[in-house]
Amino acid sequence: MLSCSIRSLRRLKCCCNKRWSSLILAKGYCFSKPKVVPSFCNTDIKFSRFYVWEQQSSLRQWRRRSLYTVTDTYEAIELALDSVVKIFTVSSSPNYFLPWQNKSQRETMGSGFVIPGKKILTNAHVVADHTFVLVRKHGSPTKYRAEVQAVGHECDLAILVVESPEFWEGMNFLELGDIPFLQEAVAVVGYPQGGDNISVTKGVVSRVEPTQYVHGATQLMAIQIDAAINPGNSGGPAIMGNKVAGVAFQNLSGAENIGYIIPVPVIKHFIAGIEESGKYMGFCSMGLSCQPTENVQLRNHFKMQPHMTGVLVSKINPLSDAYGVLKKDDIILEFDGVPIANDGTVPFRNRERITFDHLVSMKKPNETALVKLLRNGGEHAFTITLQPLQPLVPVHQFDKLPSYYIFAGLVFVPLTQPYLHEYGEDWYNTSPRRLCELALRELPKRAGEQLVILSQVLMDDINAGYERLAELQKLWWTGQERQRN
Repeated sequence: MLSCSIRSLRRLKCCCNKRWSSLILAKGYCFSKPKVVPSFCNTDIKFSRFYVWEQQSSLRQWRRRSLYTVTDTYEAIELALDSVVKIFTVSSSPNYFLPWQNKSQRETMGSGFVIPGKKILTNAHVVADHTFVLVRKHGSPTKYRAEVQAVGHECDLAILVVESPEFWEGMNFLELGDIPFLQEAVAVVGYPQGGDNISVTKGVVSRVEPTQYVHGATQLMAIQIDAAINPGNSGGPAIMGNKVAGVAFQNLSGAENIGYIIPVPVIKHFIAGIEESGKYMGFCSMGLSCQPTENVQLRNHFKMQPHMTGVLVSKINPLSDAYGVLKKDDIILEFDGVPIANDGTVPFRNRERITFDHLVSMKKPNETALVKLLRNGGEHAFTITLQPLQPLVPVHQFDKLPSYYIFAGLVFVPLTQPYLHEYGEDWYNTSPRRLCELALRELPKRAGEQLVILSQVLMDDINAGYERLAELQKLWWTGQERQRN
């Protein structure tokens, strides 16, 4: 059987003490077979033995998880109470219109939890642009000073350390688990707005797929749940069984009870990079812009056989290792032996699919990948070294002051998206159109290249008549080379 029967659950209930039994009955939990029973098959000849083993392994995991009881959930929450902390942050963001000064200080609160090694894991946006960080244990009135050890703004994760031995007395660490299956229950623990004490909300997994991370503006895997995630919940753990299934980090505005948690593979990738190199390394990218090949005429034009599937390469980042290997109009058929569908997805767990970008992002920096492609009707295989890539116009500039140069009252600054954000929430429509297009679509041609603009003119006798040049001139800057447009 794929799930425990009512009789088995009655046995489990009787084995519990009266307190837990009354809680189960009072809450009105219903135990029954799931409406959709996972089925695993290996009839697709394109799947390798690895996928057959992975599906069988997933089935075993699903069977084990289906035996969890409500008692396990409450025990996990009791464990989390000795691990989850409240974080108090004082931050000050730069003023990109006046880069020589900062904005007013502001106080924010978030959540975090203890992981092995006497470290606290939380969200990067909880401690972004921080000047002072304090943490408080559950049930304690004392706040302890914390230091930010590492931050990954792309994945919205950060690690804090507390030097006080008193803080670690009675604290337990939480272990990382696996990616939950659809409809599995998770409990989100944290300190959301509306109160000062710890809060626990429960929900189920609704979706697992790459999602836009609002803080870092990157596309990484995320888990959608129907538990409420409010300001202050950020950084708190999502508990499944007795392990962490993810870290709460954002919700969907305008919708009810749609929250997102960062899954364990992204967390492990972040932590492993710090342990190996001592600093955050980032997530790899191939630097490609790809187009689906679902159109029949498009497939015929590029001589794709009926059994072939893949995506069309439309643009390649010059800083990527793929720039010297792949060519425009190549059809990528496989990535590390995994076939890519015409819509750009690859197999993921039980009859689920996920974009192949996830496979790329989970690679460690300087790791290689075998890419099989179709070029001019012939199949080829190339090895590509993967590494994190920086855009021409930085997407974020957290935890550092912007650079600027003033000459004769002319203020020059590098163009960044935070600079455009100063135009307001609707910056895409209110900021200068030409600068916005450059920020979103222009690719770097050399490493270390910057796009420098004349942001404003500080009026003086020496620059009279130049006041209209603001935001009209741009300079490409690369090391010792300069090119003026």
